[in-house]
Amino acid sequence: MFTTSAYACDDGSSPLKLSTIKRRDPGPRDVEIEIEFCGVCHSDIHTARAEWAGSLFPCVPGHEIVGRVGRVGAEVTKFKTGDRVGVGCIVDSCRGCDSCAEGLEQYCENGMTGTYNSPDKAMGGDAHTLGGYSSHVVVDDRYVLNIPEGLDAAAAAPLLCAGITTYSPLRHWNAGPGTRVGVVGLGGLGHMAVKIASAMGATVVMITTSPGKADDAKRLGAHEVIVSKDAEQMKKAASSLDLIIDAVAADHNIDSYLALLKRDGALVQVGAPEKPLSVHAFSLIPGRKTFAGSMIGGIAETQEMLDFCAENGITADIEMINIDQINEAYERMIKSDVRYRFVIDMNSLPKQAA
Repeated sequence: MFTTSAYACDDGSSPLKLSTIKRRDPGPRDVEIEIEFCGVCHSDIHTARAEWAGSLFPCVPGHEIVGRVGRVGAEVTKFKTGDRVGVGCIVDSCRGCDSCAEGLEQYCENGMTGTYNSPDKAMGGDAHTLGGYSSHVVVDDRYVLNIPEGLDAAAAAPLLCAGITTYSPLRHWNAGPGTRVGVVGLGGLGHMAVKIASAMGATVVMITTSPGKADDAKRLGAHEVIVSKDAEQMKKAASSLDLIIDAVAADHNIDSYLALLKRDGALVQVGAPEKPLSVHAFSLIPGRKTFAGSMIGGIAETQEMLDFCAENGITADIEMINIDQINEAYERMIKSDVRYRFVIDMNSLPKQAA
């Protein structure tokens, strides 16, 4: 094992601070990555602040990781020293269940291993995984991704969560030419959904509570904007959408958005509110509508998404921060004061904790 610097918190009420953590030495199938950039996801906040059940401490968040390969194990053939690579939300899975066999590791029936806050099978004992707010990470090569040439490395980092979280349902529900896709919420997830759906050829309709976001939504690729607080606009748009990607992570009225779907349309929840959402049965029954969920994507699909984004010139709109600004960034994210994703320059991480 070796030690490396990281930003960690000791419990749900403590700020993140400079710490030292242990990483395993690379095994035969492992890739050691020197982290250059790490995106900041709202899941990081929920976990670090113990807002979701099951937070493990000390916690090192971060699952939008881009860096360069340092060392590789003797059996690694896909990557070599110096390659630019990425790690998203998954660093292991059982590899034997039906979901894993189908390349859907995110739905591993025996429990996928998250990049942070999961039992660490490789380290053993009571160890748990520690994420990308650190200088290095060691990951099995089956869960490492190639970052295509031409993608800005920092702006590509959020693709590894926000990008795949929206790409996967858009692909699964066949967004493309001839379809009308609504996106609820213009934040980290929502702005990626707009960009990707537009690149797929769909007509994209941004649904927002903020009239002031209309111009930005159209800059990102939206063809139309509906202000959801405007009852007349919502009424006019009834039964007009084939698919809705709901990226809102706060409590909101699902029934009002289901009314925008055509018969056989689907509303897919990708935002994860802390409190349960409710749906009236008669928002679904008369139009044979679907209220569904979707979680990130498997490794093959994530690579497909990265290649698609490279081909279409898609990255996240980011604000770069230094690691010592992370606690302030959390507060700003809670206030939606970022357009649209913070990315940490990991070169700002001191090499050794005090």
